[in-house]
Amino acid sequence: MSTSENKDEISLIEACQKGDNKALKKLYDIHSGTMYAICLRYMNNEDEAKDALQEGFIKVFKNIDKFRFSGSFEGWLKRIFVNSSIELIRKRKMHLDVNEMRGDMQLTDSIEVGSIDAEKMMQLVQKLPEGYRTVFNMFVIDGFSHKEISTELEISESTSKSQLFKARKQLQVWLKGWFE
Repeated sequence: MSTSENKDEISLIEACQKGDNKALKKLYDIHSGTMYAICLRYMNNEDEAKDALQEGFIKVFKNIDKFRFSGSFEGWLKRIFVNSSIELIRKRKMHLDVNEMRGDMQLTDSIEVGSIDAEKMMQLVQKLPEGYRTVFNMFVIDGFSHKEISTELEISESTSKSQLFKARKQLQVWLKGWFE
């Protein structure tokens, strides 16, 4: 981000902190696409992602005065939207279940994924069972540790590791079929 863009963002955030409705709308217009993509990674469908997006922006607007410019504003936003998505999953009583998927998960060889684009990969991630998908997104895409995941989702660290392991294995099985 250039110095000019950084100053513009700071001015926008400060205007939002003062309750300027035009600034709040501009903030929404700038960040809603990226934050919607984050919500969509966690939720089962577009309607649920829109709900998470709405909940997230409500939290952002209520708490914008708590942003202290000590870190990345986009990082602060992402954390809010990940947490909003997780809270909606909890509210809808979607439980993480280590035994969600049964069957043979044996892999005999590694898969080259160089020829699959990010959009197709995300489509495969969306097909994962809820628990696998949530842990996969938090660990691989959003950079949470297993300890942080266990705290956020109220599961054990070993369950987090197991969910990630099984998610990766399932993706490998699907990718293997993709390239055969």
